[in-house]
Amino acid sequence: MHGRRPTIASTNGVVAAAHPLAALAGARLLAQGGNAFDAAVATAAALNVVEPYMSGLAGQGLATCHVAAERRIKVLDFVPRVPLHFPVERFRSREDLARGPLSAGVPGNLAGWAELLRAHGRKSLAEAFVPAIALARDGFPLVEFNVEEMNEHAPTLKRFSAFHGEFARTYMGGGDRVEAGSVLRQPELARTLERLAAEGPQLLYGGALGRAIVAHLETLGGYMTMADLEQVSPRWREPIAVAYRGRSVHVPPPPCEGFQFLLTLRILEGFDLARLEPNSVEHLDTVYRAIRLAAGVRIANNNPAPDKLAVLLADDNVDELRRRVRDGRPIVGPTEQWMEPPAGGEDPGHTTSFSVGDRDGNLICMTQSLGSPFGSGIVVPGTGLCLNNFLYWTEVTPKSPNRTKPGADLPICMSPSISTVDGKPVLALGTPGSYGILQTQAQALVQHLDFGLPLQRAIEAPRARLWDGRLVQVEGRVPADTIAALRERGHGAEAFLPWTMKVGGIQAVAVDPATGVMTGAADPRRDGYAVAL
Repeated sequence: MHGRRPTIASTNGVVAAAHPLAALAGARLLAQGGNAFDAAVATAAALNVVEPYMSGLAGQGLATCHVAAERRIKVLDFVPRVPLHFPVERFRSREDLARGPLSAGVPGNLAGWAELLRAHGRKSLAEAFVPAIALARDGFPLVEFNVEEMNEHAPTLKRFSAFHGEFARTYMGGGDRVEAGSVLRQPELARTLERLAAEGPQLLYGGALGRAIVAHLETLGGYMTMADLEQVSPRWREPIAVAYRGRSVHVPPPPCEGFQFLLTLRILEGFDLARLEPNSVEHLDTVYRAIRLAAGVRIANNNPAPDKLAVLLADDNVDELRRRVRDGRPIVGPTEQWMEPPAGGEDPGHTTSFSVGDRDGNLICMTQSLGSPFGSGIVVPGTGLCLNNFLYWTEVTPKSPNRTKPGADLPICMSPSISTVDGKPVLALGTPGSYGILQTQAQALVQHLDFGLPLQRAIEAPRARLWDGRLVQVEGRVPADTIAALRERGHGAEAFLPWTMKVGGIQAVAVDPATGVMTGAADPRRDGYAVAL
């Protein structure tokens, strides 16, 4: 309306996802009597097909859920441990793990999907997979974003002759480029999904599919074993939460790194942002300073124990950080990892996030990923499965205090969130974006809660990506004089594209607890769409 996306609202159910066909797959399960958990699995599986560079059943992820029947929020963690034979001593830089067999982490998404259905769903895995199987078997037309992503990253993978051929055959029609309007069919993936629907997740976690993955990685020099697959067991965990503007914002606990997002909110709670002009230098300076400080705390205190986390989020520590925001001195520091980041190169963060609400009061925010675009780049022959490269997110620099150990929990920079008011769920909000995830969600919540923008407009508002040191890439819709003023305040601010995926791709569902009306909002930086039942 009036040149903007229409408001998508319903009292029966809403799915907001990064591709319209995936959102439609989830809505289809709702229409067939499923609940939000069934719809989430259908959406996740469909995303495997229609944005194969972002996520898939061989990836990893987290889901934050309001379970209506239990009247509480729970987190499902389906990030498997680091492989037992991970040879950390072989590596000196995370770039050693950018692609290929050494980068492949243990697949966790399938186990997570199955557990969501087992614990709280109404439908079977076979029923939830029906839309994805049809999309993979019959194909779907490639649109602009598909083409952009596939053509951008295919040249990078072409350098890896040992496994590029299978990648090109599966996704590129055997060539180097794809065109808009062409149809991508993935018959081998369809057959894999059909076998999983019939035989269950043990086909991967101890069965023939798992053996095929391990054997293929072994031929390429990998070290994943069947023991790594057999130990996969999604964990239900209690969320962590902080108060912000009258709401409680819940995210997964460590080893998830979402506590950086919460610490940013705790810092900003001490500032009256609502009195500032939106997107002014005062607004952006305050938010960027808070984000950079919170990132530094997260990096210095990675995977904190509960008592340590309580100290980090406590008033004494937060008050000190607020004083640092106010003092005006430039803040220079890391936002990624303890180690030095790679110079240039592609953006490593390719992830997807989606949100689902149903008429029963269930609300889910799930973030899942392959890691980098097309993950490790390895497609297992005969399966259509692209393996993740989550070991790129380990810390292998010998001097790092956070150096990863074999068999350890893998800290992961995701932060699917559920907000509540008086215990009632009011918002599911998540984003992709690697370490930018922990920055993006705070920026969007400020637009929504402090400046009162409707959810869709809050997601569309300009955002920025902060990098190590001083660098801040600001979407170019922010006026040039504002960006210049940010530089005068010590930020290495530079204008970037008007709209860029480097600042995430938020998909969210809001709930009015008084009326039950659910409103979906989707990020135009991706092919995001919200579908209502």
